[in-house]
This record gives sequence, C-alpha cells and structure tokens, in this order.
Amino acid sequence: MKRFKKGGNTSKTGAVISVLFILLSVSVGAYAHHVLGRPAYSLNEDSNTPPSMQVETQIGEYFLTYMVFPAFPKPGENGRINVYASRIDNGDTFQGEMSFSVRNDNWFGDKNEESIGTQNVDDGVYRQGFLFKEKGNYIITAKFTSGGEPYIIDFPLQIGESSSMLPVGIALGSIVFVLITVNIIQRKRLMREKIRAARNEPE
Repeated sequence: MKRFKKGGNTSKTGAVISVLFILLSVSVGAYAHHVLGRPAYSLNEDSNTPPSMQVETQIGEYFLTYMVFPAFPKPGENGRINVYASRIDNGDTFQGEMSFSVRNDNWFGDKNEESIGTQNVDDGVYRQGFLFKEKGNYIITAKFTSGGEPYIIDFPLQIGESSSMLPVGIALGSIVFVLITVNIIQRKRLMREKIRAARNEPE
C-alpha cells in the first residue's frame, strides 16, 4: 500500500496491520456465511403465534406489510412469512402470483438466491412456509409484477440466536494496538539513538 511506503519499520508494521484488517474482514464475512437450508412449504403454523417482525412499507403503487412467524425461528423449525399487498390509490389487494427466494446475508453480498416457492393470494394474504437447517442471517426476497412493472421487496430473517463477533474483533483489535505501540516505541528508540550518535560525533 502506498501510504506505508516510506520508512523501514513503519512500512513493515503498516503492512502487517493492513493484513490484519483484511483478516478481520474475512473472519467476519466467513462467520456470517451459512449454508442455506431446504425450505418446507408447510403453511399450517398457528396463526395466533406472535410475529418476530412486522414491517409496513410503500413501493411503487403498492402498500405492503410483511410478517415473520414464529417470534424466534430456530433451525429445523417450520416458520411462515405473511405478505399483504394492496394498492395505494384504492386499497385493492394484489391478485397475481408472488414468488419468494432466500440468500445469505453477509458482508460479501452473496447473490446465490434459492427459490422457496411461488404463492397465490389466500384471503388477502400471501403465505410462504420455510424451514432452515442452519442458524444465521438471511435475506428473504418477495417478487411480483403489476402493470408490467416488477416489484422486489427484501427483508432480513434471523434463524436461531445471533452470534456476536465481539470476541474476534477484540482479539484482532488488540493485536493491531500492540503492533502500533511497538512501532511507536521503536521509532522513539531510533530517534534517541540518532540524537546520542550526533552528540558523540567529534566537532
């Protein structure tokens, strides 16, 4: 890296720090990556179960509400997504098909989507079942077309308890701090040696 070009010790330490920052990014990204589970299409979950998330949004000509059931989805547990889509101008419910897909939610923007189903409206609601084998963070995408215009809605889905990267971040952060401290100490020591050598030179 150009910014670490000047100075022998600074260059080496800077290069090591750069590598550590890259390793930190790779570690976090790899930690967030999960293999996608095979979805199940069981739509018989208890409708009285409280949703873990309820979001209302506006997109194009439609007002959408989506919910995730149950409150805390776990690996190997059947869950369900409910999506309501109604026109903003007259409140009419969208009557076409709505497709659902899922992908990993990670730092590297995994674009490998897996289709989990296409649903027709049922009593004003689009219901899509899911089942994941692995815990992790995912992005659910709902898609439909109205009036020749495509509509795409992304929303997050967490399966299982969230995993904190705090211990890894603290460990790598500590290493970076130590390297910076050592670099400062070395530079001060070299400066003192130069001053001492200059004083000892004969006039």
